Amino acid sequence: MNILNTKSAILQTIREKSILKQLVYKNTVEVFLDLKEVLKNLVKDYNLELIDEPDAVKLEFEDRGASEVQIRIASDILIFSMYSDVFQFDRDHPVWKKDYVKQNPNNAYSGVINIYNFLSDSLKYKRSEDLGYLVARIFINRENHYIVEGKRQMGLLENDLSQSISDKDSLKKIVETAINYSLNFDLLVPPYDDVKILSVADIDEKIHNAKIKTGKRLGFQFKSDDI
Repeated sequence: MNILNTKSAILQTIREKSILKQLVYKNTVEVFLDLKEVLKNLVKDYNLELIDEPDAVKLEFEDRGASEVQIRIASDILIFSMYSDVFQFDRDHPVWKKDYVKQNPNNAYSGVINIYNFLSDSLKYKRSEDLGYLVARIFINRENHYIVEGKRQMGLLENDLSQSISDKDSLKKIVETAINYSLNFDLLVPPYDDVKILSVADIDEKIHNAKIKTGKRLGFQFKSDDI
């Protein structure tokens, strides 16, 4: 290939990839805006059912900016975080086994929205050492098709990129499944050996900042938990 042909190929790739990634990102932003609306309405709907309950039991919605939103449910917080980047599935991912992606690899480029579960006290008391866990992630492609990957106990809500198209009903189902999973994902006592010794500085810092590491699981991993 001569220099002119190489330059032409580079420019074509830049144009095609740029247009593709901009489209994927645009779709992801639109889905995330729909997700915010779904979350806001869900909180209102659930709180109507909890109107006679103490305020601590009621759900709370907080818009944290263009790429993040959270809801509090009792002692849990779910944070929905949108990446600004566009990703392609690795070649070992099951999506590559589908004709939808085999026939057009551009369909494998996706935006990502992650769903994390934190303890509400971790954020309330700014315990920076506390742990949050990835509950699920939503992938959205150039045709607004999506799949959801999550814990096996939570269930894969949709794993066929060729069939599923994002809408508010599907987003509500994802949110409610994530809430149900998180509420049943209980806090475990840290291993004894992890907390049996504290220095004077450690205990002073704990009293001042509440910085003993807390989380629902220590050593959380998708694969090991799914066995």
